[in-house]
Amino acid sequence: MGRATNASPKGTPEARQRMPANSDSTEETSALVRRCLQGDGHAWQQIVESQHRRVYGLCYRFTGSAGDAEDLTQDVFLKVYRNLKTFDVERGSFPTWLTTLTRNLLVDHFRRTRAEQTTHSLDAGWDGPEGPSSPAEKIHAEQPDPLQNCMDRELQALVQQALLQVSPELREAVILRDLNDMDYKEIAEVLRIPEGTVKSRISRGRMELARLLERTKRQVI
Repeated sequence: MGRATNASPKGTPEARQRMPANSDSTEETSALVRRCLQGDGHAWQQIVESQHRRVYGLCYRFTGSAGDAEDLTQDVFLKVYRNLKTFDVERGSFPTWLTTLTRNLLVDHFRRTRAEQTTHSLDAGWDGPEGPSSPAEKIHAEQPDPLQNCMDRELQALVQQALLQVSPELREAVILRDLNDMDYKEIAEVLRIPEGTVKSRISRGRMELARLLERTKRQVI
């Protein structure tokens, strides 16, 4: 296989729009994995480019830090590179397997940093549902209405700030369902809990997020 470096994609602004979790072709992904296991470096690069946004978005939503998200994304792909041979292309869903690896790494990261958690800065703003864009993408992106852009950025920042206050087990369930568009069965597989528990956590997480946003709204007013 090729080297597990240069994990950042060079997609267009349009390609950075939110991608449903089931948008990848199972057959195409499986074919890429097979080629990668056979030593095709280009296939590995295609896997990285097609899945980078999914992984980075999950890491960014969970940590609220662009720097941490980028570092964790690189760690995820290194882990994928080293463990790809354990993925069963005949039975498993690669996006689900990838999300499981990402989630496990995020749990480890949370445990390591829990004792020294600090408030994440959101001063840099927010460019889209998957986090900040690269400088090159900003240059080529179409410029929206300044007022609307400002309002959108403020709203997204408030949602992210509130999301970081939701307990980790509820937060991850909401992220996987509402931001990664995964179905209950997939989430249950990733979190290794019953589907009923998944639905309960999502419901509780949404209620907690709504409560936090309402409190923030009252404070602003």
